[in-house]
Amino acid sequence: MFTGIDEVDWASMEHAYGPADDVPGLLYGLASADPAERENALDGMYGAVHHQGDVYACTLACIPFLFELAVDPGIRDRGGIVELLTSIGGIDLDEDDENELDEDEIEGVANYAMAAAAVSAGSAVFFELVADEDPGVRLAAPLALATLHGRPGRVLALLRERLPVEADDEVRLALVEAAGRIALRHRPLAGQAADWLSRLAAEAYPPGLRLAALAQLARCAPDGLPGDVVRVVSGLLRELRSRPPRPEQPAVVAPGGDDAGADRAPSPTLVGQLRELSAEESAGRSTPWAADLLRTLHVGLDDRVDDRTALLADQLCSPDPWQRIDAVRMSGGLIRAWRGSYEGLVRLVGVQLTDPEPRLAEAASHVLEELFGLAAPAADALAARVAADPGAWVKEWASGPPGLGSAVKALARLGDVRVLPALATALERPEVPHDVGFAIRCLGDAAAPLAGALRRRLGQVGLDEGAYDRASPLLAGLTALRAGEAAPEVLRVLRGAPEYRGEWLRTAALRALRSFGPAAHCAVPELRRLIRRPGTAAATEAADALWAVTGDAGTVLPVLAEGLRAEQVRDCRAAASALGGLGRPAESVAPRLRGLLAHEELWLRVDAAIALWEVSGRTGESVPVLLSAWERNRHVRVRVAECLARMGPAGAGSDAAQVLRAELLSVRRHNAMDGGYGSHDTYEDERLLALCRRALLGDTGKGTTS
Repeated sequence: MFTGIDEVDWASMEHAYGPADDVPGLLYGLASADPAERENALDGMYGAVHHQGDVYACTLACIPFLFELAVDPGIRDRGGIVELLTSIGGIDLDEDDENELDEDEIEGVANYAMAAAAVSAGSAVFFELVADEDPGVRLAAPLALATLHGRPGRVLALLRERLPVEADDEVRLALVEAAGRIALRHRPLAGQAADWLSRLAAEAYPPGLRLAALAQLARCAPDGLPGDVVRVVSGLLRELRSRPPRPEQPAVVAPGGDDAGADRAPSPTLVGQLRELSAEESAGRSTPWAADLLRTLHVGLDDRVDDRTALLADQLCSPDPWQRIDAVRMSGGLIRAWRGSYEGLVRLVGVQLTDPEPRLAEAASHVLEELFGLAAPAADALAARVAADPGAWVKEWASGPPGLGSAVKALARLGDVRVLPALATALERPEVPHDVGFAIRCLGDAAAPLAGALRRRLGQVGLDEGAYDRASPLLAGLTALRAGEAAPEVLRVLRGAPEYRGEWLRTAALRALRSFGPAAHCAVPELRRLIRRPGTAAATEAADALWAVTGDAGTVLPVLAEGLRAEQVRDCRAAASALGGLGRPAESVAPRLRGLLAHEELWLRVDAAIALWEVSGRTGESVPVLLSAWERNRHVRVRVAECLARMGPAGAGSDAAQVLRAELLSVRRHNAMDGGYGSHDTYEDERLLALCRRALLGDTGKGTTS
């Protein structure tokens, strides 16, 4: 085995973590009789040689040896090797990707192309592996063929031939998934694949196989789905629920015969941790693969929000807690990406908060936490959970500051006063949770009873290197409450900010003073001292606060105007926003703001356009800049819509009105991303929709429209 491996100059190559001279050891490790050594070797291959999907020269050099391992029946865990080969050779770059490459990425693209060619050239061996004695190999081989082989028609025929003779349920599902992948990658074969999938979905096959066929149809030929797809899928799920749970897997036996399964230490490898998480997730499930099939089905159903909502509602009423756990998680994904009417679905998610299965209740609270106002139908359920479990009000972490529990955050984000006892208790802890301030901001004036505790705790903060971490949640809370009585405590922090993170701490303190307005008059001398260095971020922030406290435009205007010349874009943006806050008293800086409308930084152009309208009262120059930014960067839309709403009614037929109406007609959330999301995405999109409606319906505007 491994003929020629010593002739490869591994030391001259590199992988993600340096010289590749350790790669032969990894390859030999994949062939080891010791399962721990095999796992470590596979982890090393993914972690270094194929790090995050990258292909290096050493990755290319491994390909022949990986094929040698994959076809040797004496090697254990060959399914993982087949999956590794599929990943190495299966990267697709379309023309758009290639056009966006810079010089540093060209070599990597060449490696991807060579890897695809090398693995595809050897992919004929996967035809034999489809019938391998090892079910793990048979599980990986169909997708390898569908991804890598150059004759997809032959692969599709093989998949159809193998299905009737394959005995393993999960391998049968892999055969169906491979057919869907062929249909997506090779559109001329889509009709042929869809016909087969339609027959599998409609004929007297087992429910899991029918569900798999429907999932792949949704991906590659959604028009082929039955009109009553929700009823059909719900019926299949009921059939799957009737299957008995899988027997527990035997414990791992350590060398020497000792039963080490119960006390086995967690695996140190990523591959091992993923395996253990998968095993934990699958334990007790009769059909652990059903969740993946349902996720695939939901992805294929795409913008059919009503169908997806109805299907999830049915799942949330299932007697099987695992189907409800899956439904809760998928409900979060649906609401996060698509706009719709979710009151009934959210109410059902709230019902899960009282379930005795802790993973189900926890999953429900995490989903509701991200919904903000959309979680209102579950408000009573959240309040009951918070009241029933004070021990979950604050979450401790192995590293980093504590945070509020998810149910507490969800209730606070609804602005529900029933969360106040939990927040009051959190403020009495030795270490205040880092997100208390944000929760108070969501409550607004309803959190006024907490102002005294915030002020007292801020007065106790030591002004050492840990001051920012301890003071920032308190300052955020006082800022949200505009608690001007705390100005002396805030001023103490401003004056005594330590060097470490002192800039951040001063910014937080100045924002608090700004929110206090005239109630922070005791801070005026300190603010006047800070504005003596115009053009700095500190001077701009202090001038903004000084304006809020004194209304003295003559003093702060020169400082803010100088801030527009700052070298850092973020400092220019801060100055522009502050000038906009002055309104007409800052009209003299309109020419400088006008000059920034063509700046290369989009966000600065937007801030300058908004400020120009605020100081001049005229929309003619600002609106085109705002609408251009709207089209170029979806993440700027909330800020633009907020400005358009303040400008007053968007005229019928105007460019702004057309843009706003188009946004309201879109079913997809403006910030939805494939493969990632932010915890505030749903909130930001719902805010955008509300602002679009305000701008179209009319609000108390400002200025003229000429």
